[in-house]
Amino acid sequence: MLDGSATSVLDTVRRLGFLQIDPISTVSPPQYLVLWSRLGPFEREELDRLVWVERKLFEWNAFIYPIESLPLIQARMRRHRRGTQHGHDRWRREFLTKNAAFRRYVLRELERRGPLLSRELEDRSEESRLEHRWYGNRYVGLMLATLDIHGEIAVVGRRSGQRLWGLADQWYPAAETVPVREAERLLAEQRFRALGVKIERGRLVVHPEVTDGPVGTRVTFLSPFDRLVHDRDRAEALWDFFYRLEMYVPKAKRVHGYYVLPILRGDRLIGRIEPVFDRKAGALRVNGVFAEPGAPASAGHGIARAIRRLAKWLGASEVSYSRRVPAIWRDSLRN
Repeated sequence: MLDGSATSVLDTVRRLGFLQIDPISTVSPPQYLVLWSRLGPFEREELDRLVWVERKLFEWNAFIYPIESLPLIQARMRRHRRGTQHGHDRWRREFLTKNAAFRRYVLRELERRGPLLSRELEDRSEESRLEHRWYGNRYVGLMLATLDIHGEIAVVGRRSGQRLWGLADQWYPAAETVPVREAERLLAEQRFRALGVKIERGRLVVHPEVTDGPVGTRVTFLSPFDRLVHDRDRAEALWDFFYRLEMYVPKAKRVHGYYVLPILRGDRLIGRIEPVFDRKAGALRVNGVFAEPGAPASAGHGIARAIRRLAKWLGASEVSYSRRVPAIWRDSLRN
């Protein structure tokens, strides 16, 4: 699909298996940027419509899945509810036991009042007021996330970007029950098929459905959350491409930049780019472009076209470059 053959948002998500949601929007949130890499400019509202109106996709635990995967994800929900093997599952069960009245209050309010935002619910937790790593000292968010993972509630919409919560049995359609082991087997097979290659016991294993046909020279940029590069060891084994997201690295120690996107040309990772979308100014700032060893000089024109496509999709009225542009592509990118 990264060769330009992707045709629609729905088919792309189905083939990928899922999209990861994250609020980081240095360029665009990853759930949209992953689709842009494959589809080029597309209407972001289409993804929202497929989730909230047509309900051919659904959101769970910060991921978007095709509705066909609901039975498999509900198996995971049951595993989390019953799980004792992993520490986080035990902790959630203990949290719910200690806050049984708080849980009943949340479920009762959602049944009585309908879908609600987090801020529309009271914090009735029994926890101390110590700061939680993610939820601060207000435990409504933690309760909602726990009930979501357990499949008791669901994200049923968005209001000004904020999640709207409702009861799961009023939102999810009826689905068959799939045993957890079978669900995990099917999900693993789905991931393997989507990626085409995986690392197994230190060896690269190719999916039997992968074809070894010719690949064009289309250039696109990948989100750091794109599954093509999400497994950093796999990316290094396949392309000798060492990639780390440096946004949490102190500025003085960064090698490439705060939010750097791999550059894919055909079936090869040829470099990295650090674009920043300045929404107030309506400008796409390219803070740096970096070439991998052996990157072809002819790729510069494709990179320039991809930058223009990205700027148009973001609604940027101008593109500017810093001096951090490799010599082999400088003329192509500056013109």
